[in-house]
Amino acid sequence: MKQRVIIDTGPLVAFINRREHLHAWVINTLATIEQPLLTCEAVIVETCFLLRNIYGGQETVMSLVDEGKILISMCLSEEVAVIKELLRQYQSVPM
Repeated sequence: MKQRVIIDTGPLVAFINRREHLHAWVINTLATIEQPLLTCEAVIVETCFLLRNIYGGQETVMSLVDEGKILISMCLSEEVAVIKELLRQYQSVPM
C-alpha cells in the first residue's frame, strides 16, 4: 500500500546523489510511496546546499518541486502554534 510521507534532507540528498551509500535503498523505498512527497522550504534549502558540488544536484531539486513531485505543504506562520507545542513536548530530544 502506498502512503504519502514527509521527506527530510537526508533521504532527498541520497535520492539525488548516486554516491550516497543509501541511494539504492531510498530509490526502492520511494517507489512504494505515493507522490507528491511533502516537505518544507528549509529542507529544500538545506538539500540544495548539500548538493552544491554535485553536478545538476540543485537543478534536480528545483525540478522535483516544479514538476509537483515534491510539495511544500507547510507555511510556518500558519503552523506556528502546533510547532511551538511540538518543540515544548519534545524539548529533551534534538529537533
